Amino acid sequence: MVKSMTGYGRASETLHMRGITVEVKSVNHRYLDCTVKTARAYAFLDETVKTTLSGFIARGKTDVFITIDNTESEKVNIKLNEPLLRGYLEVYERLNDEFALSGTMSASEAIRIPEVLTVEKEEADAEELTADVVEVLIKALEAQAEMRTKEGMRLSEDILSRLAYIEKLAATVEERSPKCVEEYREKLEARMKEVLESVSVDPQRILTEAAIFADKIAVDEETVRLHSHIAQFREMLRTGGPIGRKLDFLVQELNREVNTIGSKANDLEITSTVVDIKAEIEKIREQVQNIE
Repeated sequence: MVKSMTGYGRASETLHMRGITVEVKSVNHRYLDCTVKTARAYAFLDETVKTTLSGFIARGKTDVFITIDNTESEKVNIKLNEPLLRGYLEVYERLNDEFALSGTMSASEAIRIPEVLTVEKEEADAEELTADVVEVLIKALEAQAEMRTKEGMRLSEDILSRLAYIEKLAATVEERSPKCVEEYREKLEARMKEVLESVSVDPQRILTEAAIFADKIAVDEETVRLHSHIAQFREMLRTGGPIGRKLDFLVQELNREVNTIGSKANDLEITSTVVDIKAEIEKIREQVQNIE
């Protein structure tokens, strides 16, 4: 199935009490170029994300945005700095003894002493988190693939309609080409009679000149190859897969054959038709640039 390189997919899940959201955006690009955008603490996800993505996307400039909300899953450890608290208590007792003060330190006062309590968050299990992100990533990629497939179908339909039109135009060239030779023979005979006046015209010479002209403007080989390239185009679109580069090559071949026909043409009608064919090929080339 033909897919466009342009697409967007999003998925969001809550796994192991973490909210995970993944967005995938891709646009046209000659090769596969993936950028993973997430918090620095999750940089370890990059390679796994890129490997997973390569199984879904063959080429395109792709950005993956990963948001992880650990609020519910975070485990917090509160540690008491006992040496520091003992130091404060010793000073507190000395103040009472040496300055005849009285009073005791309450627990609520003790925990307000700077750095007596420290709060540490437990690090997330990297393996577990990676598996969860991949699960959500795959759903986002599937959503994106659906969009790319729909766009690919539209591109295929447009290209196929243009190929059919090119074949129709090529048929007019094939039909017109022999007539050009006949018209040239008639003009040549009239010109020679005019120049030679009363002298009889050698019909063999006219036939020879017409044959040389016919050989010079013959486009049979080019039109045969043009039809062959169009058939290959249709087959690739039918087969699908990552065919963008192959189609791009075929577009170049179509242009090559049509340019040759144009250079051989010695007829205004054929030249006009060639211009129309080249316009259609250019539109196909633009569409092919969007195909994976």
